[in-house]
Amino acid sequence: MSGNAQDLYRAVWRWHFYAGLIVIPFLVSLAVTGGLYLFKDEIGQWWNADIVRVEAQASPAVSPEQQVTAALAAQPGEAFRYVPPASPAHAAEVDIASEAGKQAVHVDPYSGEVTGSLPYRGSLMWVVRYLHSLNYFGEAASLIIEIVAGWAILLVLTGIYLWWPRGRRGGVVSVRGKPGKRVFWRDLHAVTGILVGGFILFLAITGMPWSTVWGSKVNELANGHNFGYPDGVRVNVPMSEVRLAEHSDTSWSLKQAQLPTSTPPEAAPASSETGAEPIGLDRAVARFDALGLAPGYAVNLPGSAQGVYTGSIYPDDLGHQRVVHLDQYSGEALLDMNYADYGPLGRGLEWGINVHLGQQYGLANQLILALACAGIVLLCVSSGVMWWKRRPSGRLGVPPEPGDPGRLRGVLALLAIGGVIFPLVGASMLVMALVDSLVRRRGGRGTAVAGR
Repeated sequence: MSGNAQDLYRAVWRWHFYAGLIVIPFLVSLAVTGGLYLFKDEIGQWWNADIVRVEAQASPAVSPEQQVTAALAAQPGEAFRYVPPASPAHAAEVDIASEAGKQAVHVDPYSGEVTGSLPYRGSLMWVVRYLHSLNYFGEAASLIIEIVAGWAILLVLTGIYLWWPRGRRGGVVSVRGKPGKRVFWRDLHAVTGILVGGFILFLAITGMPWSTVWGSKVNELANGHNFGYPDGVRVNVPMSEVRLAEHSDTSWSLKQAQLPTSTPPEAAPASSETGAEPIGLDRAVARFDALGLAPGYAVNLPGSAQGVYTGSIYPDDLGHQRVVHLDQYSGEALLDMNYADYGPLGRGLEWGINVHLGQQYGLANQLILALACAGIVLLCVSSGVMWWKRRPSGRLGVPPEPGDPGRLRGVLALLAIGGVIFPLVGASMLVMALVDSLVRRRGGRGTAVAGR
């Protein structure tokens, strides 16, 4: 390898090392929790089977309003959401806000008896989801995830450069040596990295829409400024200031969408056919069924005299994703939106999110991503072992700096392109560049290790 090529290699290797220091602990956590969350429905149904499952019967179900009444008798409070049974073997869900907090009460739709309750957004798989996103630790933690995703992209790109064969065969697609030997762990890391690198890139990029800074800005770009709805959705009904995301679970593309308002009887024109009383949950559910919402949809109840019934479904198949708002007095569909109404960028990002969650292509989607998550854990473990075996005793083991320090600046300049796209990542790169400068000034060569 020529001097210039060696300098470039060392510069890339040094930044790859720094990226690993930042990313690897989080990658392990993200891979484990993400791998579990791929099977959220299966695990949740098994873990809470005595609560969420019922015996299918030929007898007709009791009405939704009776189910809500039974749930409120068991858990006094205010019902704000009703989820009809997704299948004949599922219980209905009534979400209730009380002084003790929010509870998801499950009701046998045939007998009207309560089968049990779970904390609303506090089930086992919601715990896994919050751990995955670090939501347990506040907004600052979500900023960390955004930075980690950007550094993960950097880790993969620099890793591909280091893996590039350059005439070699060993450690490219095969693993040399025996377990315990340094070359074995080096090759295992390289081969695993090239196999899962594409998945890391995909998961990092498709995870970015949930991020606090970048995700929110792209959301504004993708979904236009027409009351927060995607471009192309005509909104010609009275709107409230309440966001859909504050009212119910929603898709990424509709987080900024505002709720329409119902027209109370006293505010309706004399010629209006608006009813004098709210239609009630039974008629709202019947209306959603007639409109053809896919099984498993949820109904958010009106929270005021101007509120609406919102039926929403975000199934595995994006084609069936749909949100419908009903006037609570007339039952009229004020807005009816589906995946096709999103703009091109919104549709693309929604597809990426659905694949990221393991939903779009069924079991194959889940299994492939689960294997990728296992490979990511192996990649991280092998990097840790390789580093431990290579580093000088008592030292961090930063890779040697290039003979020409300008190479480091050149690599940083290339990486800065990504930093412009992802501002938080760019800011963290500047901090890391400062740290690297301090390391080199304090004798970085003394902490360096032999070549790979």
